[in-house]
Amino acid sequence: MTASTSAGSSPQQTATALRMGAGLMTLGAAAFIGYGVLFVIRNFSDSFLELGIGPGEVDVGKTQIQSFSPTLAHYIAHLHLAVAGFLAATGLAVGFLAWFGVRRGQLWAWVGAVAAPVLALAVALPAHYPYNLDTAGHLGPIYVATVVFVAGALAALVGLLEQRTAG
Repeated sequence: MTASTSAGSSPQQTATALRMGAGLMTLGAAAFIGYGVLFVIRNFSDSFLELGIGPGEVDVGKTQIQSFSPTLAHYIAHLHLAVAGFLAATGLAVGFLAWFGVRRGQLWAWVGAVAAPVLALAVALPAHYPYNLDTAGHLGPIYVATVVFVAGALAALVGLLEQRTAG
């Protein structure tokens, strides 16, 4: 038994932690993309408002907004599409970093994959709470995706640290 295996996990266990962690991170990233797709669908549907936002949070719908101000409706639609694009793009970038970098034991990829959604969530989430837009239907899906992603990031980090200690 070598010093690296007696002090910690075997290379096979380390590789498994990296694969499992990167897989969960990629699954979370795919959910971010899916949430972006929902923004696009709802923007062009009668729902118009974001997932989990309804009459309890906003007292008008698509028709009333369009009647009140067509340009405001266009502005809101453009914001929906911009948010959708940034959600999907972040998910895509994070997924690639996790699958092709973290899975191969690249610490820089892990840092990038974790930093991007942390920054996005740190900017986006606080604005939901003062305006009572923090419904379970609205933020719940992104919280679930984040929990999956964080579980993967922690598992991958264990593998990365074990790999660095052994090597």
